[in-house]
Amino acid sequence: MVDVSLLSSTRLFEGMPTDAVAAVAATSATRRLRRHDVVFAEGDAANELFVVQEGRIAIANKSVDGRESVVALMEPGDVFGEFPLFDGLGRSAEARALEDSTIVAVAYQDVRRMFDDDPTLLWRVVELLATRLRATDEALADSVFLDVPGRTAKRLLELAGAGDEFQLPVTQEELAGMVGASRERVNKAISAFVRLGWLEQRERRYRIVDREQLSRRSQ
Repeated sequence: MVDVSLLSSTRLFEGMPTDAVAAVAATSATRRLRRHDVVFAEGDAANELFVVQEGRIAIANKSVDGRESVVALMEPGDVFGEFPLFDGLGRSAEARALEDSTIVAVAYQDVRRMFDDDPTLLWRVVELLATRLRATDEALADSVFLDVPGRTAKRLLELAGAGDEFQLPVTQEELAGMVGASRERVNKAISAFVRLGWLEQRERRYRIVDREQLSRRSQ
């Protein structure tokens, strides 16, 4: 049984009538994933969206030569895979598990039924899509105005959150995909931060020593 509170806490379902969310939860299903499991591939037909219950899911695009750009990192409470619900097209990116994860699959038809019953609920969709557009605008601005060290500093701060000590939840290759640069250039930027005394690194564990300087470099 899918926890109604999990769906109600997401940006898509937050604030919606409990009985409407409960009806969606009743037909939803929990899926467990191992690291590297692919939830869906770019171009796949779609009939459901997903909510992360545990773990992390990478949303990525790949170039024709195999290079990858991680466009989003989905964590517990995040919704992904909703775009085809509104445009009827295939998946715009690949989604795969970065670690052992649990997700909830929600059928599009059940979500559509909820919106058909009360179209005013679509304002939640507008808010969700506006958030996606803002994130896209920010990523585009970063690619134009920030160099590789700047983008690397910004991603490290995002992954660290409020704490100074953290374990990198992705591989160096995946971090490079998030930054939008080669692994070698990202590693070079991290090594520079370590030499400057802004960051300490031990394998995949990091400690931010000078958050102020790292923050300045990310702007």
